[in-house]
Amino acid sequence: MSVPRVKRLAAFVADQIAAGEVVERPSSIVKELIENSLDAGATQIDVRTEAGGVALTWVQDNGHGIDAQDLELAFERHATSKIVDAKDLLGVESLGFRGEALASLSSVARVKLSSAIAGSASGAVREVHGGKLVHQGPIAHNQGTTVDVRDLFFNIPARRKFLKTQRTEMSRIDQVVRRLSLAHMGVGFSLQQAGENASSKARRFALPAGRINERLTQVLSKSFVDESVVIEESRDDYRLHGWVGLPNHHRRQTDQQFFYVNGRAITDKVVGHAIRQAYADVMFHGRHAVFVLFLELPPAVVDVNVHPTKHEVRFRDARRVHDFIFGSLNRVLREVRPDAVENASAPANTAQEPTTQYNTWKSPSAQPGLVLSGPGGSNSGLLPLVAEHSPAWSVLDSTSKTLQAHMDTPPLGFAIAQLHGVYILAQNQQGLVMVDMHAAHERVTYEKLKAQAAKQYVSRQRLLVPAHVDVSVAEADLVEDMAEQLQAVGLVVERVGQQAVSVREIPALLSQQDIQLMITDLLAELAEFGASEEISRRQLDLLASVACHGSVRANRALSLLEMNTLLREMEHTENAGLCNHGRPTYFTYAMEALDKLFYRGQ
Repeated sequence: MSVPRVKRLAAFVADQIAAGEVVERPSSIVKELIENSLDAGATQIDVRTEAGGVALTWVQDNGHGIDAQDLELAFERHATSKIVDAKDLLGVESLGFRGEALASLSSVARVKLSSAIAGSASGAVREVHGGKLVHQGPIAHNQGTTVDVRDLFFNIPARRKFLKTQRTEMSRIDQVVRRLSLAHMGVGFSLQQAGENASSKARRFALPAGRINERLTQVLSKSFVDESVVIEESRDDYRLHGWVGLPNHHRRQTDQQFFYVNGRAITDKVVGHAIRQAYADVMFHGRHAVFVLFLELPPAVVDVNVHPTKHEVRFRDARRVHDFIFGSLNRVLREVRPDAVENASAPANTAQEPTTQYNTWKSPSAQPGLVLSGPGGSNSGLLPLVAEHSPAWSVLDSTSKTLQAHMDTPPLGFAIAQLHGVYILAQNQQGLVMVDMHAAHERVTYEKLKAQAAKQYVSRQRLLVPAHVDVSVAEADLVEDMAEQLQAVGLVVERVGQQAVSVREIPALLSQQDIQLMITDLLAELAEFGASEEISRRQLDLLASVACHGSVRANRALSLLEMNTLLREMEHTENAGLCNHGRPTYFTYAMEALDKLFYRGQ
């Protein structure tokens, strides 16, 4: 049997192989073409498709265009105006740079590109079908570029079988346009999608340039605009900015998570881990945060050339990126405070949904206050309601139920009653406030326990018999490299073999934990993300459990004074809008909404 000889692939075959990476489906075509338009400085980009992009994908922009002399070269592989030599790859700032899109696309579809530059008497057109030139010459065309792609995979019918249904492909195109539009608020976008026949439902939308709230509303939702906060954080040459949904605004899927690195939409495990950790203490279990975030950092410290579709990047210092994102988000989420706002937009004849709103409101200057008995009385052994700060307006005459207010009504108002031993009813300047007293007290107690624990040195407990844990070689290396960091969180772990470690001391708070599982999870997280909150999470879980069991229970009768003390505590407690399990602690009804319930003024 003869040995197979090495042969050079034909250029056309190489283009089709590249097309398998670059042109996965119609939505990837739309992505590549829009990115080229953005690189060309376009301020308006219009997209049209038919049959989910298989019959037609049409993209037009008003960018600087392509010179007629460069049009032929633009269809060749690795032809680009964006990089010159290898060192340019260390600091790529454009969205496209590989020079593969047109070559790959024209090898598997019928492609016509028309373009004109500023000041030219006419434009130029070049049409290529399956790698074969069909037509080229002058054409009347405004400044900018139009790419017309028809009959995708007409010469590779087997590839069409791997496409999803028309509806799915249309949805993916829709998502691509919306995702790219968020990173370029100053560029107008429009999308029109038609089905295979007249009975198919068409889709269309327009996103005018510069209308930020309108774009956020169309791409995400009006509720996101209402229930999100702006983030603007910088440290050295790193900057994180955008919008993050408040913890009460969450979804079952991750379909409304948009993250960009230097304007490029990406998915990244390190980034995802940092964001999940920032929300871990406030997000309801099994739900996902909603956000639009932009990370800006020097191009030289991020490699965008690690994946053919450019959906992934590699950070030079992943740990620094992780810590910066986590710290920034954690700080913003920690600083939000409850604040009731008016809800005057309820439709007639319907009750307005209750809302939980947040702001960075802080309590006025406070004076030392009251220590009240806990649930079941002072000798119950449970944690008491503690008014560490009790402003003058928290004093209430429970006999006459008259407010002795010396200043404006605080955001959560003053208690007026207790409902079925479960909810506190209060009134503020806007209307009615309803508080789940157990959930609210649980959060207040939990945050106090966290603050106390943070001030103390991590107490360690030596194991009578060291715990032996089998690990991978890489994980054992981590134990050696990070011995000091592990000890700082209360863990004394030593490598005792190529794939084995020995745990000698653990945090005292975690003495009842499954040590082997804890160490395995910790090292796996460190190996994958370069950081871990495993020990911190377990300690916080324990504190959360203590807070839950030590908070006021249902059917515990509270005096008005105790209810007002809890309201005041909530107003200067971090994350007070949600309990430790992510449940809301309060809702508000504006007077306008209540009036509509009773048809007042109608």
